[in-house]
Amino acid sequence: MIVEYAWIIPLLPAIAFILIILFGKDRKEGGGYIAVSLIGTSMILSLLTIAEVVLTGKGYESTGINWLGIKGFQFGLLVDQLSSVMLFVVSVIGFVIVVYSLGYMKGDHDVQRYYAEMSLFIASMLALVISSNLVLFFIAWELVGLSSYLLIGFWYRKPSAASAAKKAFLVTRVGDIMLLAGIIILYINLGTANIRELFVLAPHANVGMLTLATLLIFGGAAGKSAQFPLHVWLPDAMEGPTTVSALIHAATMVTAGIFLVARVYPLFTSESLMVVAWIGGITALMAAAMAVVMTDIKRVIAYSTISHLGFMTVALGVGGYFAGIFHLFNHSFFKALLFLCAGAVIHATHTQDIRDMGGLWKKMPITGTAFFIGAWSLSGFPPWSGFWSKDAILDKVYAYNPVLFAIIAGAVILSAVYIFRLFIIVFMGKEGKATKHAHEVSRVMTTPLIALSIGALFSGFLVFFGFKSFLMKSLPENFAGALEKVSVTSAGAHEYVTYLSIFLVALGIVAVWAVYSLKIVEARSIRHTFSPIHTILINKFYIDHMYLFISKKVIWDMGIIVNGIDEYFVDGTVNGIGKLSIAFGEKLRKLQTGVVQDYAAWVLFGTGIILIIFKVKGGMI
Repeated sequence: MIVEYAWIIPLLPAIAFILIILFGKDRKEGGGYIAVSLIGTSMILSLLTIAEVVLTGKGYESTGINWLGIKGFQFGLLVDQLSSVMLFVVSVIGFVIVVYSLGYMKGDHDVQRYYAEMSLFIASMLALVISSNLVLFFIAWELVGLSSYLLIGFWYRKPSAASAAKKAFLVTRVGDIMLLAGIIILYINLGTANIRELFVLAPHANVGMLTLATLLIFGGAAGKSAQFPLHVWLPDAMEGPTTVSALIHAATMVTAGIFLVARVYPLFTSESLMVVAWIGGITALMAAAMAVVMTDIKRVIAYSTISHLGFMTVALGVGGYFAGIFHLFNHSFFKALLFLCAGAVIHATHTQDIRDMGGLWKKMPITGTAFFIGAWSLSGFPPWSGFWSKDAILDKVYAYNPVLFAIIAGAVILSAVYIFRLFIIVFMGKEGKATKHAHEVSRVMTTPLIALSIGALFSGFLVFFGFKSFLMKSLPENFAGALEKVSVTSAGAHEYVTYLSIFLVALGIVAVWAVYSLKIVEARSIRHTFSPIHTILINKFYIDHMYLFISKKVIWDMGIIVNGIDEYFVDGTVNGIGKLSIAFGEKLRKLQTGVVQDYAAWVLFGTGIILIIFKVKGGMI
C-alpha cells in the first residue's frame, strides 16, 4: 500500500531543506532546482496516496512510535479523507509556487536561504496534516510558525520586514499558548492525545471540559488563521516576498488553523461552535470592509484572505463541515492565483501602490486574464469555483441565524466590491505612471498562472463528483450522520439563498463598475461623504492602535512598577540583609585582635557577668 509510505511525503521537502543549506550556495539558482525536484516528487507521492484513499474509500492510521514511553503519545500517521484534501492543497499549490519562484526570485542575493526556508515551510505543513497525535501536530504547528517568521522577515534588513516577522510571531504565540493549554486539558481528562482515541472518548466526557478545551484549541486556530481579534499580523506579513504571501495565504500557515478545527471537529460542543461561528462572521465582514479602502495591491488580497478565512470559520461553526473545507479547497486555487498575479504585476511595475497602476491588461494579457478568472472565482459568481463553496456556506448560515446570515451577506457584497475595484484600477482604464514600461513576465511565471487558472475555473465542479460524501467519511459515522441534520434548509429556501447570493455579487460588481469604470459617481466624493467610516477603515478599526496602547502604556507601565518592586523591595530586602550582615561582621571582626591579654580581659568580663546573674537569681542560674 502506497499510503503506508506517506511519511516520506514531508521527509522529501525536509531533505531539500538540508541539501540546499549544505550545497545551495554552489548552485547558480541557489538550490531552486533541488527544491522543485524534491517537492515535485513529494507532490507525486501525495497524489498517489490520495488516489489510493479515493479508490479504496478508506483512510489509514499507523501507531508509529511511542514517544518517551508515555501513554497516549504514539506518534504515527493519519491519512484519511480530510488529510487527503490537505495533502493535495499543500503539495500541489506549494509545488506551483516554488516553480514560479524560479522566475520571481531570480537575482536575489539571498535566494539560497529562500529555497531552504520554503522547503522547511512545506515539509512542516505536510507533517502537520498527516499527524495522528495532537502532540506531534503541535510540534509541526510550531515549525510552521517558525518557517513563517523566517520568510515574512526574509528581507530582514528592512526594518518593516523585521517588525512584521516579530509581530506575526508574537501574535500567533498567543494562540499557540491557548492551543497547548487545550491539548493539556484533553490529555489530563481523557488520558490520550491520539486524535482517533479522543473521538471515541469524547461522547462520554464532561461537556464543560470539552467546551473549555475546544475553545482554547479554537484560540490557537484563530491565531494561525488570523481571526478577530488575532488577525492583525496577517496584513503586515506582506513584507515578505509575494511568493511567500501566496504560500501562507493559500496552502500553509492560515489554512492550518481551519484544518485544526476540522481535524478535531467531533470534540466541539454546541457552545464552542457558537463562538466559532460568530467570530468567523465578525472577521469576514470586518476584513472585507477594510479591503475596500486599501491601496496596496498585496494588502487588498491579504484582507481578502482574512475575510474568506472568516467564511470558512463561520461554516464550521454552523455545522457546515463540508462547506468550510470545500471553500478552503477552492480558495487555495484562486488565492494563490491572485497573489502570484500580484507578484507578476509588482515584478513588472516595481510598485505595490495601485494608484500608480492602470491599463495593464494590454501589456500583460496572460496575467490580466488570470487575475480576471481569480477575481470572478473569489467573488463567488457562477460557474467559477468560489460560487459552489460560498453558496454551500450561505445555505448553512441561513438556516442557523438570520443576523449572522445578514453579516455574511454583507461580506459577500464587499468581496465583489474590493476584488473588482482592484481589477479595474490595476488592469483597466488609463495607463498609470508605473505601468509605462511594464511587460508580461517570463514563461516560468506565467505557466503556474495558467495552471492555477484552470483550478480556479473547475475545482468547484468536484461537488458533482461525490466530493461531499468523500470528505464526510473522515468523521466518525454517528457524528457525520447527526451533522447532516444540523442547519438544513428546505429546497425552496436553498433556491432563494442561491439567487440572493448571485444578486449580491452582481450588485457589488455593478456598483464598482459604475464608480471606477463609468465614473457615474467619483470615488473621491464617496470617500468625502463617508469620511468618518473611511477613517475608521483606513485605520483598521483602531485595533492595532489599541494593541500598541496596551503594550506601550499598560504593559510597559506595569513593567516599570514590577521592576521597581523587584529592584527596591525584593532586591532591597535581600541586599539590605546582606549589607547588615557585612556591617555586623565588620564590627564583630574588631573583637578578634590576636592579643592574648585582650582575650583574657573578655574571659574575665564574661565570668563577671555570669557571677552577677548567679547572684541576682539567688545562686541559681
